[in-house]
Amino acid sequence: MPLQRNRSNLKPGTKDRLSASYGEYFRAVRKFLEKDQFELISVAVSQQIGRKINPEKITEISVCLEKHGAFYHPARIGVGGDDFYTAFVLNVAVSKVGRDCIEKEYHFLKKLNHVVPESFIPKVYGRAEMRLKDDQKIGMFLGEWFDGYHEFHISRDPADNTQKIKVWNPERGGFYLSPTQSLELYRQASRILTCCYNVETTEQIFSWHHGSGDFVVKLEKDVIDVKLITVRRYDSAVKDMDGDTEMILNALLVFFLSLTIRMRFDRMNGVGEIVWSDDFVVAATVKGFFDGLSPKHQIELIPGPIDRCFKYYLEYCTDSELLEISQTIVNAYHPEAEERPVINQNLEKHLETVRRTFKDASYPTDDLGAVET
Repeated sequence: MPLQRNRSNLKPGTKDRLSASYGEYFRAVRKFLEKDQFELISVAVSQQIGRKINPEKITEISVCLEKHGAFYHPARIGVGGDDFYTAFVLNVAVSKVGRDCIEKEYHFLKKLNHVVPESFIPKVYGRAEMRLKDDQKIGMFLGEWFDGYHEFHISRDPADNTQKIKVWNPERGGFYLSPTQSLELYRQASRILTCCYNVETTEQIFSWHHGSGDFVVKLEKDVIDVKLITVRRYDSAVKDMDGDTEMILNALLVFFLSLTIRMRFDRMNGVGEIVWSDDFVVAATVKGFFDGLSPKHQIELIPGPIDRCFKYYLEYCTDSELLEISQTIVNAYHPEAEERPVINQNLEKHLETVRRTFKDASYPTDDLGAVET
């Protein structure tokens, strides 16, 4: 499993204004956990296991630095007592950019914890900035650890030289998902993002990327479960909806098309070039989108259930309109983004697949088995 995608800010035995030694890292983590006589970690444990745990009941705290990311250096925090054991993630940022991300992400996750009733994003328990001895700051926040969940990426299976989803489970040495399991993975990921979409305000999760390991998966007794472990930005795409029904539906269309595009690319093996997934992902994405959209409450400006109204709205869009909107979405990417040429190369065929998926299936009432993959 690759431990870093970009050059790390955490360097053993070195230190400058944008880096910290391992010793400083672990001292800062300890200071964070000991703050206010272990109050934060005690409250977090109590919430996690569902009963009151006083600090004196904690007999063991372990800290394991998991990996180095572009901005974060997350640690797994194990906390135990005579009759309990639980784990948390402590996201740690050394650089100024990373500390800014920590502060924003903590805010976004805390907001979504109250907005979204389901537990597919981590709960957060507290944040702080700890000073090193030279007055450099390290930002941190404590969150829920999803035990048994692992990062996954598109890889090429040497057995048949085809692209498959490989789960980075070190205990099993990494393994490939079956086609059915891969369908379910993408369906759940799409559903999570749609559940977090606010139809009235257009608030949504931005900047997520399979290549960054934002989603994790657990496979237990052939049952797939997916979680989203990071939220870099949660904001409105349209700042002033002005009570306009067509604006609401058009914003939802942009979200939908962006979702179908973004769900299709990844980094080969998590660290390689940008790769485009096979067409089956479209069926899973559309199914997940409607699974997340259908439970949303009806809003005054929409004359019926939002999922069915959107289906009719999409059916009346012409191919040229869908292409124009999709090209606008792609043009919003950074001019030098690696994804742009890959998307442009596949965009027209992708939209044909999206349209065919709708034509061949009766969304939102069918299941994945009714869709050709």
